[in-house]
Amino acid sequence: MKESFTSRQVVAFTGITPRQLQWWDEGGIVVAARDGHRRLYSLSDLAEVAVICELRRRGFSLQRVRKVIRLLQREFGKRLAETVSGTSDYHLLTDGRTLYLETSPREIVDILKNSRQPMLAVCLSDTVRQVRAVIRGRKHNASVRSPLSLRRTARKAM
Repeated sequence: MKESFTSRQVVAFTGITPRQLQWWDEGGIVVAARDGHRRLYSLSDLAEVAVICELRRRGFSLQRVRKVIRLLQREFGKRLAETVSGTSDYHLLTDGRTLYLETSPREIVDILKNSRQPMLAVCLSDTVRQVRAVIRGRKHNASVRSPLSLRRTARKAM
């Protein structure tokens, strides 16, 4: 284990109670490594405990958090700590009521309701840029004589 933290250190860093931490370990939410009777937590474990504590403070039940953890492990082979790290391709998002997993810039999954049904993100600014480009292209093409406008000019000259 590269860097490890004792239960006491995890409690001090996150504000969780020792009993909660023990219960989460026994319940398989965040499982510590063992060194005899001592529980040792990795940096990822510590980050995961901190994220779970924050979600709990924001009103998410432990049952919902557990559902998120299991889905991430089962469907994506990722831990919660990996998902919320800055280097992850996946991002955990919340609006305060539900949790979403952004799996790509264009796909967001509501992981508390139906993980099989993604929401597709539409970048409105990209859409507006595309419309403006089309309009600019038409204006540019309109300034260049089209075959139809050339025929009209030729008829007037006759």
